[in-house]
Amino acid sequence: MLAGGASRRLGGVDKPGVRVGGRRLLDRVLTACANADRTVVVAEPRETVRPVEWVREEPPGGGPLAALDAGLCRTTSPVVLVLSADLPFLDTHTVRTLLTTLTAPDTRTPDTRTPHAQAPDAASPRFAAPVAAAPRPGPAATAPRPESADPPYDGALFIDADGRDQPLVAAYRRASLVRGLARLRAEHGALAGLPLRRLLAGLRLARAAAPDGSGAAADCDTWEDIAAARARIREHEHVLDEWMTAVKDELGIELDVDTGVLLDLARDAAHGVARPAAPLTTFLVGYAAGRAGGDPEAVAEAARKATALAERWAEEAAQNEGPDPK
Repeated sequence: MLAGGASRRLGGVDKPGVRVGGRRLLDRVLTACANADRTVVVAEPRETVRPVEWVREEPPGGGPLAALDAGLCRTTSPVVLVLSADLPFLDTHTVRTLLTTLTAPDTRTPDTRTPHAQAPDAASPRFAAPVAAAPRPGPAATAPRPESADPPYDGALFIDADGRDQPLVAAYRRASLVRGLARLRAEHGALAGLPLRRLLAGLRLARAAAPDGSGAAADCDTWEDIAAARARIREHEHVLDEWMTAVKDELGIELDVDTGVLLDLARDAAHGVARPAAPLTTFLVGYAAGRAGGDPEAVAEAARKATALAERWAEEAAQNEGPDPK
C-alpha cells in the first residue's frame, strides 16, 4: 500500500490518518485487504488496526514508482494488489473483483489502449499498494494460472465514475512490474520523480468498472472529498453496514454477522418484552455466541433461541390482554 504522499491539497495533513466514519483512511483499506498473506505499507510507521510491514521508498518522497519498487522488494507473491491509502469505500468485493479479473482465463476482447508486454512468469508476488499485500488462497484470490500459460494481462485496474484509470486501485503480476521498473531504471538511472504512467505504458491492462454507487475507486484528495465521504456513510442505505464494520474493527472482531437477524431479534425483544430489552438481549446473544465459538453459526443459533423466547413472551402478553380465560 502506498501511503507516503505529501497531501498538499489537504494542507500537508497526514492523509492516511484522516478519519472517515471514525476510522482512519489507511485502516479502511487494510480492512478490505484482511485476507492478505502479507501487507506492506510504504510510509512512515504509525498505529494501524492490524499488523503490517513498514518500508520507505528511496529517497523518501521519491514518488509512486520508487514507493512501488520498495513495496515489491518485500514480497514474492506472483500477484500483488497496489492500493493507495485514501480509498474510503474499498471493500473485499472490490479486491476480489480485481484479483479474479486479472487471474481468470481470458474470455474478453483484449484492451488495445496499452501495448502488449512480454508475458510475465508465474513466480512473483500478489498484491501491493500504498498498501502492498499478498492474498491468501481462497475466494478472494483466484490461483495464478500454470507457468506454461500465457497470461493475457499484466494488470487489472478500476476506472472511476468519469472513466479515468485508477492505477492505484489495481492488481498486477509482480513479474511484469519488476520487469517494467528495471527497464525504467536502466533508461533513467533512477525511479525517483518518474510518473506512474511511464510504467503503465508498457503493460497490458484489463479494466473494470466499480459497481454502480459503490464508490470503490473514489479517493480523497481534498477536504471536499473527505466531507463527501463522511456524508455518504451516513446515508440510510450505508450507515448500518458502515457502523458494524467500524465496531468490528474497533473491537478486533473478524466475523461475518447477519445484521438482519440481529435487527429482527431486537425488534421482537422490544415489542414482546420492553424497549430496553432490545440492546440487552443482543448483548447477551453476542456473549453466548462468543462462548459457543464465536462463528456466524453460533450467532445465528443464539439469536434463534432468543427470538423464540421473545415470541413466547409476546404470545403470553396477547393472551393476557384477551378475554378472561375463566
